[in-house]
Amino acid sequence: MDDSGRLPESRVEEGGGLVRAIGPRLLLLFIIGDMLGTGIYVRVGAVAGEVGGAVWVSFLVAFILATLTAFAYVELVTKYPGAAGAALYANLAFRSPLFSFIIAFAVICSGLASAGAAARAFGGDYLAQFVSLPALLVAFLFVIVLSLVNFIGISESFKTNLVLTLIELSGLLLIILIGAIALFGGTAEPTRPFEFSTDAAVPLAVLTGASVAFYALIGFEDSVNVVEETENPSRTFPRALFGGIVLTGVVYLLVAFTATMIVAPATLAGEESAPLRLVLTDGPLAFPPQLFAIIALVAITNTALANLIMSSRVLYGMAQEGVMPAIFARVHRGRHTPWVAIVFIALVMFGLVYTGDVGDLANTTVVLLLLVFIVVNIAVLVLRRDQVDHDHFTAPIVIPILAILTILVLLFQQESEIFLRAGILLLIGLGLYVLNYLVKRGLDREGPQQPGG
Repeated sequence: MDDSGRLPESRVEEGGGLVRAIGPRLLLLFIIGDMLGTGIYVRVGAVAGEVGGAVWVSFLVAFILATLTAFAYVELVTKYPGAAGAALYANLAFRSPLFSFIIAFAVICSGLASAGAAARAFGGDYLAQFVSLPALLVAFLFVIVLSLVNFIGISESFKTNLVLTLIELSGLLLIILIGAIALFGGTAEPTRPFEFSTDAAVPLAVLTGASVAFYALIGFEDSVNVVEETENPSRTFPRALFGGIVLTGVVYLLVAFTATMIVAPATLAGEESAPLRLVLTDGPLAFPPQLFAIIALVAITNTALANLIMSSRVLYGMAQEGVMPAIFARVHRGRHTPWVAIVFIALVMFGLVYTGDVGDLANTTVVLLLLVFIVVNIAVLVLRRDQVDHDHFTAPIVIPILAILTILVLLFQQESEIFLRAGILLLIGLGLYVLNYLVKRGLDREGPQQPGG
């Protein structure tokens, strides 16, 4: 890697390297599809349990945080277009291989925890509309199928993402339509979305709800990990990233407002895995619940697919930088995808879905990503003095500072058990780093073998 953080053009991985197959529209839809997923379809009830009827307020706070951090990502991804994402930025800013590894591993674990939550949610009440199967079996099969899609190719994965995004978006637009019909038909409770829970002070309730709602807003950061497969990233990323966040935020606010306008917050909070289906059953528009369940399952699938793509690309980027074993940088000659990283990610996923439920894995995702976001925002400030030989986006300096302060506030809303789970995952990463270091050190000591030796 040169001083700008870019890989030399002469460096080509086994299999010919990655292909720039992602255009502006595919990238925009990838971002929207990654954000419009499990969180909004599954976690609205949990937010209502924290904040009461004003669910949309917590989503607004989470949306603001996502936007603040997006400024940092846009600046860094256009300045240093490498597939390793946050790990690359940490390495450039702090020049610590160990710290860079921990950040990269935190990103991977956040993606896997998110995909694990999606895998667990897939086997919940939405699927129960059709068939009753062991949730763990469903989760394992879910991981296997999506890993195969990821292996087939990035272009094919993004095209699958495009189809799934359009389907899941239709489900959310249906919820908004039901809200509009209920509002103008006089069957809604338009004041309920402005009512707050009496169990806690309003600011605390909103912040706690925002820490839960933030799971629905993550996903925009995944896109930086496919920058090496994106056409003209310096021009494409700013528009796609900000556009995706704004469009997603507007849809989320309308859905959140509709949900409590039609369904009582206490009832919504009692539905852990399929809260939005209550909008259909209580709303004025007759719509087959099975069809909406299909849409929700598609949304959950899209979240998991995007996270598996991201995690495998981060692992691939780490191997490129020599932080992980070189085997993870191997690219399949026919499919041009990092197949070893994909297989490894699938194996880790099996362990996660076996040991965690939807809530635990979702909250673990949030904590890990918030920690990563702090590092990314600090990296923007540290790297301001670093000059590169191409044009790039530059964020106002006050924005990363505001982002760091907001993140710290949200982190204080999480329970200690979630920090413990996240800490255990990071310790596992630290163990892998030490193991990799010892193996490389042992190989260096052995040196080249002499003939006949």
